[in-house]
Amino acid sequence: MKRFYVGSSFKNIANVRYVAQTLESKGYVNAYDWTQNASARDAGTAALEDLRSIGQQERDAVMRADVVVILLPGGKGTHVELGIAIAQGRRTILHSADQDINNPATTSTFYHLPEVEKCHGTLDDLLAMIVGRDVPAASA
Repeated sequence: MKRFYVGSSFKNIANVRYVAQTLESKGYVNAYDWTQNASARDAGTAALEDLRSIGQQERDAVMRADVVVILLPGGKGTHVELGIAIAQGRRTILHSADQDINNPATTSTFYHLPEVEKCHGTLDDLLAMIVGRDVPAASA
């Protein structure tokens, strides 16, 4: 059973949920669904103690995931998650709907590390990349 984590910004919750639900339908297990915290954070009602707990859960989920998917654009937390995934040697896939991550004026050096797989295009392209690689060679 493969565990996954999807990191992104609150602006991308619909996309995060789409990717997560599709992966779950393929037998993957979500290491942590941070989108459940959206209401408290959006309303500005989360206390610092709550944020610490959420941060610990997100960190732990990235560390136990087999694959970490980063959907751009992302915020500060997304980039911290990217760093944790790279440092932990997790399969890390960076998705961008366009080629912006290859623009030297807007990219991050970390996007171009050899450990980071890049996917440009639709979310379905991303999902095919994830699931396709995880299919055993004899079944492909």
